Amino acid sequence: MEMRSQAIRGDAPEPEGAPHMTSVEEIVHSFEEADAQPVDLTGYAAEDWFTVGLFWVMTLLVFMQFFTRYVMNDSLAWTEELATYCLIGVVFIGASMCVRKSRHIQVDLIYRYLPHGPARALSTLVDLLRTAFLAYAAYLVWKYIGIVGDEPMTTIDWNKGHVYWITLAGFVLMLGRSIQVTWQNWRNGFSILERPEAFESSDD
Repeated sequence: MEMRSQAIRGDAPEPEGAPHMTSVEEIVHSFEEADAQPVDLTGYAAEDWFTVGLFWVMTLLVFMQFFTRYVMNDSLAWTEELATYCLIGVVFIGASMCVRKSRHIQVDLIYRYLPHGPARALSTLVDLLRTAFLAYAAYLVWKYIGIVGDEPMTTIDWNKGHVYWITLAGFVLMLGRSIQVTWQNWRNGFSILERPEAFESSDD
């Protein structure tokens, strides 16, 4: 009976070779240790904070759309359009963070079987092609703004060119970050494709 009560309280001795069972006290203590660590914001850049701000503006617009449509039964049509444009900004400005941290979708299987020389050459070619693509995409967006930059929004008397300029800014930021990553990979002698384990702690 005593052994059963000890097992219920979690005080029973663990058999030899059994896996360690984490108690409630240990779990609570682990959260206290995590809270004691200082918050490190050094890994974030200016475009990250702009994206967070734009995301919260979009969240407010979506809430207004939901509240006016389902609670007041009189929806504000302009909230849906502006929320869509905010989402465009979040995607293209936020994508520069993925370029900076090399977090876009990539296939690195072939690099596990290539010697260092061919792997380094192929990785450098990927960096150059990515940079060239982003430069060409930025050029196309700039040309597109020149064609339809004066187009008005549907529900608000605002110029839709603001949205296009934010998209262009996103591609320019991605281009700049791509050049920066290409240069860092060249100086280090490897990229995330060749040595992904070296980049595992970059998000901490």
